[in-house]
Amino acid sequence: MVQKMPGSVVQIETRPLYNGNEEAQGVKILHRVFWSFNPCIRAFRHCKPLVQVDGTHLYGKYKGTLLVVVAQDVNQNIVPIAFALVEGETTDAWHFFLRNLRMYVVRKDGVGMISDRHESIRAAVNRSGGDWQPPRAWWMFCIRHIGSNFLRAFKVLHLQKLVVNIGYSRTVEEYNINYKRLEERGETYARWCDAIGLRHWVLAFDEGHRWGHMTTNLVECINSVLKGARNLSVLALVRATYYRLNELFTWKSAETHERSVLDIRTPHLRNSG
Repeated sequence: MVQKMPGSVVQIETRPLYNGNEEAQGVKILHRVFWSFNPCIRAFRHCKPLVQVDGTHLYGKYKGTLLVVVAQDVNQNIVPIAFALVEGETTDAWHFFLRNLRMYVVRKDGVGMISDRHESIRAAVNRSGGDWQPPRAWWMFCIRHIGSNFLRAFKVLHLQKLVVNIGYSRTVEEYNINYKRLEERGETYARWCDAIGLRHWVLAFDEGHRWGHMTTNLVECINSVLKGARNLSVLALVRATYYRLNELFTWKSAETHERSVLDIRTPHLRNSG
């Protein structure tokens, strides 16, 4: 992959193979692999300083988890920028993913990251040495996951909607009104929200780092691009991301070219708008 597309990144971690208690010499087992294609790395330089990360389980013969991170350009196009195959959503796996993502792809400071509230991500962020913490980065939570967490904790459907509305509050005044409504229905609910931390989930306190994004829906859109690939072997899965992203970038390039040609041919329509 790196030979065909110079500038791409592949980082592999292996484990030793044991026969009983003895380590087999000269044989290693694939443990984790991180990869990002050069066009994805270059594309992120022109995207909003925001990424969304999520994991999805593999099925079929080969188990594990596929971690995906996506960004979005100024034309609202979804740009997948990196992938990893790991053993599961463990702290070590997320640390491996986020470390390589920061080192090779998301190198700019001031970036926002949206994910769920998985405890292993929290531990990996804390272990990052500041790479994913202010002022270098702002870690924020998907409001849909927060709503699900609240419903799982309290089983109160109508209050789940209120919690989501609190997250979507665009001003401090709107937040205070929604928060007061929740507090009046029970201090336990309000204290649960307090424990999250305002800047992690309320739009009014994100200092603009969310760019209006409240969920990890962009990542889930990529699942359709990779539909059917999650039951493949490692090599076939990596190859699938290569060819399907190539199709995506080729299609978007052609679409942009057609739009540019149309603008040149019909400037009067553009100017009249």
